[in-house]
Order: sequence, then C-alpha cells, then structure tokens
Amino acid sequence: MMWTCATRLKQRAMATVLALTLLVSVIPTALAAQMPTELVPVGQTVGINIKCDGVMIVALGEVETDTGTVSPAKAAGLLPGDVITRVGAEQIRSLADFKAAIEVSGAETMTVQIDRAGESLQMHLAPARDQSGTNVLGLWLRDGMAGIGTVTFYDPASGLFGALGHSVSDMETGALVPLGEGAIMPATVKSVRRGEAGAPGELQGEFDFNKKMGVLTANTLTGIFGQLEDGVQFPQEKALPIGGAKNLTVGPAKILANISGRSIQEFDIEITRIFSGGDDRNMMITVTDPALIAETGGIVQGMSGSPIIQDGKIVGAVTHVLINNPEKGYGISIESMLRSLAQV
Repeated sequence: MMWTCATRLKQRAMATVLALTLLVSVIPTALAAQMPTELVPVGQTVGINIKCDGVMIVALGEVETDTGTVSPAKAAGLLPGDVITRVGAEQIRSLADFKAAIEVSGAETMTVQIDRAGESLQMHLAPARDQSGTNVLGLWLRDGMAGIGTVTFYDPASGLFGALGHSVSDMETGALVPLGEGAIMPATVKSVRRGEAGAPGELQGEFDFNKKMGVLTANTLTGIFGQLEDGVQFPQEKALPIGGAKNLTVGPAKILANISGRSIQEFDIEITRIFSGGDDRNMMITVTDPALIAETGGIVQGMSGSPIIQDGKIVGAVTHVLINNPEKGYGISIESMLRSLAQV
C-alpha cells in the first residue's frame, strides 16, 4: 500500500558545491510538559518556514579529474541525510557559513563534524581538482524548506500550537530536518489541484515570510510545535475536550480544513480502522463528504494537520493520503501528538 504525506514543503535552498559555490540557528526552547485537558481545534492553513540546524546533505556528486572520476564526499564516508554542523573549528548554521569555511580551507583536507540520526561523527573531507582546475567536494546541500500545512490545535492559555501530525522531512533522503529556527505565517489558499488515483492533489497558496504568527520550537515524528506570537488568534474560539484512545471509535467523524482562501469548513469523514501501537499512524480514514470530494478529490497535500473531531472531542489529525485512492488516508491520534510535545 503506497501513501504520501498530506503536506508538501518545497526545498528552499538547494545548492551545489561541486564547484565550491553554493536560515540562523537557535536552540529550541523547552515546551511545557503539563498538557491541557482541552484544546481549540484549528484547521487553518499556514505558511511554514524551517531553517536547518546546520546544512543537510541531499546527494553526493562525482567529479571528473585528469586521472578519472572520483567522489570526495563518498570517499570521506558522508551520506545523504547527514547534517554538517562544523567544518574545522567553524560552526555551520547555513550555506553561507559552509561556503566561508571551505573557502578558508582551500585545497586542504578538512575535518567535518556531522550529525547522523542523532549521532555526532567526524569525517575527513579532501577536495578533488576537476578538469578546469577548481577544487571540488561533490556535495549537494540544503539549509531550509518552506511550504504550507495545517495547524491542528492551540492552547489559548499558553499559546502552544501543534501542526501537520508528522515531521518535516527532506524529500530526497527522508531524513527529519533538524530544526534550527522556524516560523508559521498566514497563508491564503488560491487553488486546489485535485487528487486522483496515482497522483496526490495539492493545496496551492501563498504566504508572506515577513508576517510571523508563531515561532517553531520542535520538529518531531508526530508533528511540528511552537508558540504563537502575542495577540495572534485563530477564528475558532471554542476549546474541545481531548479524546484519548478509549474515546476513539470506528464510525463517523469530522475534519476542519481550509481549502479555499482563509475559510475553514467542516467536512464529514469515517474512521474505518484503529491501529494499536505506533506513534505516527493511529487510524485509517475515508472522506465521505460529497463537497470535499468534488472540490479536492479527497485528501490532498497541504491538509496534513486538519483536526479530526468525533463525539465533540478533538481526537487526532489527518496525516497521509493513499496514492491509489485520495478519498482514503491515515490519521494520528491527538494523544500521540501531545506525547511528543510533552517530551520536547
């Protein structure tokens, strides 16, 4: 069974350093461990801008030299998905930092510190001279991503919010993007590319990087989380009780989704299966609302995070769509999202 995240974040900065040419990091603040008993379900589409904590390796390249084809990065033991955090004594927070550090090193072998799935490693990276006489590393890097997704909930008392229901991950490598800093911004849905069997649809919108609604403080496997700016509110004001696993049942439910402009609408779905264990996919859902099917074909990218409401409780969020049937997809339980939030 094939599925895809119902979010599409575009790679913000993909730069080649095959010819040695190529956002600022802060340590995420701890989120409150004491979780509320009620949350306001949102369903609002927002712009999401994430800057890596370091620079992520997207791919390795080969270099044509006078003596043959080589790959300096591969020879050093580097892999796609690795995050470069230091070159020599220089801390790396952006592509500009990386470019400056390698320009200082020139043709010399450099010590590169990386983060690989949470493990810190040191590699020795030696540039190769290509046929034009340029020192080359054989790396493709990126330092950020941006796109649109949906806010699931917020807590009026603390200003905490959660969105997406899954991580922001690199499209090529699948690696979770290490959060240096990030924000959400107001977004407007301009059009919808309908989902069809074999071709997931997409909400298409726009947002302004300069209008910040909230600061991201965590990128986890079960969602992104953060703190709203003072005075920021969403249209919904009524908090709902949090529905735990014991409240989740197979049967009718509703989602809140923003598929046009900034308007949030309520649509009918059916929870068809409940899965025990696991953190990221806790239920299977089917869109049953004729209006949503007519407009989008079902679940589309950009709807990740749309809150799921059942029996007057917020019980989860939409996360993935089945590629062969956009009317069906997966959801995460609100408990799974809050568990990650409490551990940040």
